Amino acid sequence: MQDQYALLVLTTGPDNDTAVSIADALVQEGLAACVQISAPVQSVYRWQGKVCIETEVQLFIKCHTSCYDALQQRLLSLHPYELPEIIALKLDRGLPGYLDWIKETTHP
Repeated sequence: MQDQYALLVLTTGPDNDTAVSIADALVQEGLAACVQISAPVQSVYRWQGKVCIETEVQLFIKCHTSCYDALQQRLLSLHPYELPEIIALKLDRGLPGYLDWIKETTHP
């Protein structure tokens, strides 16, 4: 059985409207307890042999491992990028009540 813990999932989007749309869907559907959207950030990356410099917004998605697979699939369906950044970080420390809230609020 997979360990059960909270996750911080990171992704970027091309603009605030897209980020809000993604965040709203994930929270409304119970796949994320909370999504924070950052101010614009500069991303420098290599894609298809070229160095790209783009303005993006960062999404910080809090979910529970029990719904990660469904969250990833839904994020892929909502995301406009061909290959979106989706990185999940295990949250093994934090305010216990907050971590419990993430678990109680999200469901697959």
